[in-house]
Amino acid sequence: MTEPSVLGIVLAGGAGTRLAPLTDDRAKPAVPFGGVYRLIDFALSNLANAGIRKMCVLTQYKSHSLDRHITTTWRLTDLLGNYVTPVPAQQRLGPHWYTGSADAIYQSMNLINDDNPDLVVVVGADHVYRMDVRQIIAQHLEHDAGVTVAALPVSRQDAKAFGIVGVADDGRTITSFLEKPADPPPLPDSPDESFASMGIYVFSTDVLKDALRRDAKDEDSRHDLGGNLIPMLVEGGAAQAYDFLTNQVPGATERDAGYWRDVGTIDAYFDAHMDLRSVAPLFNLYNAKWPILTHMPSMPPAKFVHDTGDRIGRAIDSLVSNGVIVSGGLVRQSVLSPGVRVNSWARVECSVVLHDVQVGRRAVVQNAIIDKNVVIPPGAQIGVDKEHDLARGFAVSPGGITVVGKGQEVPLL
Repeated sequence: MTEPSVLGIVLAGGAGTRLAPLTDDRAKPAVPFGGVYRLIDFALSNLANAGIRKMCVLTQYKSHSLDRHITTTWRLTDLLGNYVTPVPAQQRLGPHWYTGSADAIYQSMNLINDDNPDLVVVVGADHVYRMDVRQIIAQHLEHDAGVTVAALPVSRQDAKAFGIVGVADDGRTITSFLEKPADPPPLPDSPDESFASMGIYVFSTDVLKDALRRDAKDEDSRHDLGGNLIPMLVEGGAAQAYDFLTNQVPGATERDAGYWRDVGTIDAYFDAHMDLRSVAPLFNLYNAKWPILTHMPSMPPAKFVHDTGDRIGRAIDSLVSNGVIVSGGLVRQSVLSPGVRVNSWARVECSVVLHDVQVGRRAVVQNAIIDKNVVIPPGAQIGVDKEHDLARGFAVSPGGITVVGKGQEVPLL
């Protein structure tokens, strides 16, 4: 049996307003993550590691830095027809932008027609996870599904915050697809759990094209994959679920197997970073058998200097990127992106510090996210007094994380 041809479509057009102020100046998939990555690198790496080398990234809002990252980082040789290409909203079908995820694909139908694949894999661009997509494709083909939806078992209490997949007794055939239901349908073999949709879909191409055309004609539709297209296919008996916990990624540990996080809010983004920096991390970036791929800037190694009295440059339980200088300061339980400098007697704890931030002498940063190019003056405190943070114009999340926006001025008082 010949291998099916597969086209990957990455949905990267969302505005990401819940992640503001990190998305004030960039698309959500372009938000830095884990020191050296962008959020979109996780979706693209999963597809590339699984052998899918034809990928279209559908963009819309504030896409300049995202487009630049894709074109400079994800250049594949076209000798064998491989490509990763950003596709902005083109208004091919009229003077309007994407109205939903299904409409984004419908307006980009020319991409599918031009490549004419057997299957289309559709993924979001703002989740942190590893997945061998070949395994969901294998189930899709084995059971001759029209669409196969990747699903993650969650507690029924937590299920109220997700799109939920109800399945038949076989644990696979989808009988319902519900958005944030008050009474989530339980799994047949686990009554305290439900299947949450992960926003990862494998479509047979003919089924996808037909469903998109029918959805486009429905004036009452929101033209959303989860809200409209998948329920349409469920009614036709063409939808099946794939249990993400059965996915076996090369090099995965017992601790990080089955890890998937939607980092669409400040608190979720912060918590996902904290998952990275422990001795046995909940998500292990150091898996060489399934690497997360990105462009590494040409910067020198990280440097830790001074070891006199209380002026000691050190980092504990932290991820420190290239180009960082910890000069007589303390970094604990934090993630530092390239080019950060932490000066003498400064303290950075439980924080995410993005590119080229300067932390002045004796400054304190804790329980905070500091976006790019921020200069923190000597002696300043961020995250210590949340009322003071708000008074200075910083954002504070419901979970108590202070966020200083890109290049934002940090006053002492």
